[in-house]
Amino acid sequence: MDALKATQYYINRIVADTSGMKVLLLDRETTPIISLVSTQSYLLSKETYLVDRIENSNRDVMRHLKCVCFLRPSESSIQALLDELRSPKYGDYYIYFSNILKKSMIEMLAENDESEVVREIQEFYADYYVATPLLFHIGLSPSAYPLFAEGHSWNPGALSRTVQGLSALLLSLKRRPNIRYERNSAMALKLGQEIEYLISHESNLFSAKGTERKTHLFILDRKNDPVTPLLTQWTYHAMLYDAIGVTNGRVDLSYVPDIRPEIREIMISQDQDTFFKQSQYLNFGDLGMSIKEFVDTYQSKTKSQHEIQSISDMKRFVEAYPEFRKLSGNVTKHVTLVGELSRIVNANHLLEVSELEQSLACNEQHNNDLKSLKAMIANSKFLPENKVRCVILYALRYERMQGNATPELKQLLISNGVDADHVAMVDVVLRYAGVGERQSDIFHNENLFSRGRNIFKGLQGVENVYTQHSPAVAEMLEDMLRGKQGLQWQERLPNLDPKARPPLIGNENGIFNQDIIVFIVGGATMEEELAVAKLNAKYKSQNVSILLGGTSIHNSRSFLSELSATFFPLTSQGR
Repeated sequence: MDALKATQYYINRIVADTSGMKVLLLDRETTPIISLVSTQSYLLSKETYLVDRIENSNRDVMRHLKCVCFLRPSESSIQALLDELRSPKYGDYYIYFSNILKKSMIEMLAENDESEVVREIQEFYADYYVATPLLFHIGLSPSAYPLFAEGHSWNPGALSRTVQGLSALLLSLKRRPNIRYERNSAMALKLGQEIEYLISHESNLFSAKGTERKTHLFILDRKNDPVTPLLTQWTYHAMLYDAIGVTNGRVDLSYVPDIRPEIREIMISQDQDTFFKQSQYLNFGDLGMSIKEFVDTYQSKTKSQHEIQSISDMKRFVEAYPEFRKLSGNVTKHVTLVGELSRIVNANHLLEVSELEQSLACNEQHNNDLKSLKAMIANSKFLPENKVRCVILYALRYERMQGNATPELKQLLISNGVDADHVAMVDVVLRYAGVGERQSDIFHNENLFSRGRNIFKGLQGVENVYTQHSPAVAEMLEDMLRGKQGLQWQERLPNLDPKARPPLIGNENGIFNQDIIVFIVGGATMEEELAVAKLNAKYKSQNVSILLGGTSIHNSRSFLSELSATFFPLTSQGR
């Protein structure tokens, strides 16, 4: 399963099926969907000479051009299209919707096409955002689609958008999955029910040829692993998300002093950038060596290009010039990104922060953790947000331990100048994902057996002290793929229909010849994407393919921001 190829197939069809010079009209949400999987040069190669937004009413009339529209079937986009058809600016219209179109919408379009310019209407199910071939998301944000209504319940708009996006993914991959959900999550259950309802009511679409391969859809809840999005990341792609921020494949460097105009915003794409594809999973230390080799390669090619002593040398230079320019741009881009990451790591003392984070996430050593945490809070060189994150990790791990010092640490944060609203996030996260809300023992400290397992784990050799942590989803999938603790996982992930006889999650030997789509309500992370990539490579011989998705992609800031903006804990009386 490859989310990138699935979306690219539709986008390629949209611009290639209509021959001749054309304009491409998009809406607010389909613009980033296309920009993540295609390029301007590709669109130009298919005679797409203008790309604009359908909401823009100031476009020129060009009746000699054909118009290709790729829109979400939302009320705002439908209304903009109706306005367009009442006063068409182009000769012919070929309309593609990113999801299932209601019959009433088709009737409205027909009624408003008085000039009879519409030549074609189709559904192409590219209604989700592709971060990597293994990771997609729905694009929920507190401003556009707040996730929570009250406590652990869906905001109706976010639920509707998630059902649309996830069902579009299933249709684009031609999958009709067996749905399982985390037993303790009302939000996972609700999403599963809505997806199952849609599948049953659109059975013709979900029974198309190619849907025979056995596929599981596991709907998980972020509250069962709040630790992963709180940790500092150390692989290239994850660091870009964590330290700088990536929005629809773009890294904004406009805040960097004296940054050159052409690199104020940098597009990252493993599909278009060989170096990034090869380096995205490198840890920060290895990345430094890789970027040095990249620069050395560029310098050697630069030297050879300067050695023009004959007509044949000149011809060779001209033929290689486009590739040379591309290499030059890539070198500049990645040197700039790695340089900024290095500056952030040093300025924010992230190595020291990460070492404490990993200790809190992976090891049971209360006295040492408390001592280190107090020292960090008292030290002004550390950012307030990093202090708060570490206190949250402490509060989650030692929530039920006798001698828990969370109230003392919160007071210490305030006395050291940390804003009270930031300190309040400690309680918000505990209400959202404290031990009473979680289904899994993510710290392996809830009983004697798991405490022993945790101590044993701590004695093992660790390749890198900054990357000890393994996401809960990785441990779950690894157990399933190895055929380990099968009954436990089937109990934790019940089938949506308890009366049905669902396919087992593999057998005692593991999972073979099946696909797994893991969807996390509350957002996925780049650390989890890396874990999925490793599992796909490790268990390739079992013919298993895993795809990860979420309502959004989170780093620590966006995770806490979403909880702060949209999660409203139930009152103590309502618990």
